[in-house]
Amino acid sequence: MDVFGSFALLLAFVCAVYAFVGGIAAIITRHPLLVKSTRQAGMATCGLIFLGTFCLEYLFFTDNFSIAYVVSHSNRDLSTFYKVAALWSGMEGSLLFWSFLLAVYVLSVLITYRNKNGELMPYVGVVMAGVQIFFLTLNNFVESPFKALAVSGATDYFTRADGNGLNPLLQYPEMVIHPPNLYSGYTGFTIPFAFALGALLARYPGEKWIHLTRKWAMIAWMFQSLGILLGAHWAYAVLGWGGYWGWDPVENASLLPWLTGTAFLHSVMMQEKRGMMKVWNVWLVFCTFLLCILGTFITRSGVVNSVHAFAQSNTSSWFVGFIVITLLVCFGAYLKNRDYLKSENQLDSVISRESSFLFNNLLFLVACIAVLSGTLFPVFSEWFTGDRISVGAPFFNKVNIPIGLLILFLTGVGPLLAWRKTSTESLTRNFGRPLLIGLVAGGVAFAFGFRAFYSLMSLILCVFVAATILLEFYRGAKVIRARAGASLPACAIDLTMRNTRRYGGYIIHMGMVFVFIGLAGAAFNRDVQKAMQVGQTMEIGPYTLMLQEVETKPERNYTAQRMLVEVLRDNKPMMMLFPEKRNFITNKENGTMVAIYSTLKEDLYVVFAGIDPETQMPVIHAFLNPLVKWIWFGGVVVVFGTLVALLPNRRSVLVLAGAPQPVQPLPQAVTSSVALREGHD
Repeated sequence: MDVFGSFALLLAFVCAVYAFVGGIAAIITRHPLLVKSTRQAGMATCGLIFLGTFCLEYLFFTDNFSIAYVVSHSNRDLSTFYKVAALWSGMEGSLLFWSFLLAVYVLSVLITYRNKNGELMPYVGVVMAGVQIFFLTLNNFVESPFKALAVSGATDYFTRADGNGLNPLLQYPEMVIHPPNLYSGYTGFTIPFAFALGALLARYPGEKWIHLTRKWAMIAWMFQSLGILLGAHWAYAVLGWGGYWGWDPVENASLLPWLTGTAFLHSVMMQEKRGMMKVWNVWLVFCTFLLCILGTFITRSGVVNSVHAFAQSNTSSWFVGFIVITLLVCFGAYLKNRDYLKSENQLDSVISRESSFLFNNLLFLVACIAVLSGTLFPVFSEWFTGDRISVGAPFFNKVNIPIGLLILFLTGVGPLLAWRKTSTESLTRNFGRPLLIGLVAGGVAFAFGFRAFYSLMSLILCVFVAATILLEFYRGAKVIRARAGASLPACAIDLTMRNTRRYGGYIIHMGMVFVFIGLAGAAFNRDVQKAMQVGQTMEIGPYTLMLQEVETKPERNYTAQRMLVEVLRDNKPMMMLFPEKRNFITNKENGTMVAIYSTLKEDLYVVFAGIDPETQMPVIHAFLNPLVKWIWFGGVVVVFGTLVALLPNRRSVLVLAGAPQPVQPLPQAVTSSVALREGHD
């Protein structure tokens, strides 16, 4: 099966090369048969990558320990659940998994547009094939996952009795779903990149490429968001340090394309509505793709130190070369066709929806530059001075917290502003009530002892933004209710389905409000660490922790030392928590399993921190982290809102059902308001 898989990947490389070279020839000659054959070669490339990936997974499930990659990342006692995750647990497999997910996107595009957009698709196919060639080169000639074990100095192969096992940090359920989501985000941004570059090279008329690209960009953005969220939850639940985001270089690498991708999804409306920011949008797509490749490079090159990164490998020069070539192609295409990107309109007023999108984009760009510079500063400092000077969380927090609050403010302001110019009367009417509600909430919080400045500002802005969103739903639903007579929730759902993109976006914004509420709680985190004997207690906040027992639990793949910790509140028993330290038999590594009691108000987070070397007593490290659950809830709302925004609009069922019934005529101002609201995206 290893030979079969290796041959499938090699044949996929040949097909990708034909799709690339033949695609260029098809663009030049416009020959229909050549266009068709290159499209079929692209589909064959995807099918062969699927076959190669299946072969590697088969080797894991059959415990074939003649293959080096299987030996390094699996063993006989590893559960079937984690043998799936072993595919992307190492360098070679993760690169193959990158190719696999990219093939899913490429095949979807080739099938979806097989008889559409004939002038554009050959260009798109060439760009997609070019990206596939790069990763298939790595899969075949640089980091092949099908290398066999060989006796040192000889050519004959042998089989190990068992493997080394999977990294303990990866033996957690979320690690089976976190990397696929994050990689789906990384690979998914290839499709908007291919359409943007293809449209620029083909000088494709109008904003058609924007309409074709938007949903692919939203799908990639959704997966990237979900991947970041799951990664944060994994770091919180497994690493045992009490936090969920440490500004680790690999964490930062995943955030960078998310920032530019978010900016693109906002500014694209400027191009659709007003024919503006065409250059900006093209370069946002280019930069998002390049940051995806940079993130893949950072994770696999060894240039940064991270708990998430793979060991240093010989892929670094390949990634650098690919980034340079891609950047040169993008610059060349832009310089040759920049006249095609001239804006059709200019900014009419600073107080307008256009200006809010512009400021929003600038803030995302500043945040991206700050995160990127802080992430790569240790590398550059070592190149120029010989000393690696690290940049820690204080720098990132100092720069990005104010930027984040400004973006949050614009999230509430944007929907209240009109295109072109907003009148003073409209500002007063739309801003007055939400702003008052936010200030009242801030005053109440201050009266109850909420003194941390940034957290207080975050609370005020969160209430302000939530009020603007809820009022938008209420106004629209109220008008539909007057027409149809249905309940207000039913009218709100009907309103959403009439303009899924607009109201799905509002749901996403509400999810981000919840995330910011959770982030604001970090200012009030507390922790206590203590070596304890059985029967002793420790206090943290309103909770008392009593160590009842320390036991050893042998499992199939590891041996666990487990604490039995009773949690009391007001001297009344609440529950038992079971934090663990795990020793994995095959690779002699240790892992942690945190015990968490979570509510909307706070998380009680308990870690078995090890054995005190002096007293030989077990050590408990307990954290009290307010509002963390709001982050995970907000992430779910963001994903739900994205799914809503991806749905097609439908006609208003409630209004149609109520149409035959006589209704009171609505005031002209109300009907005009609804008409304007339905016309906005």
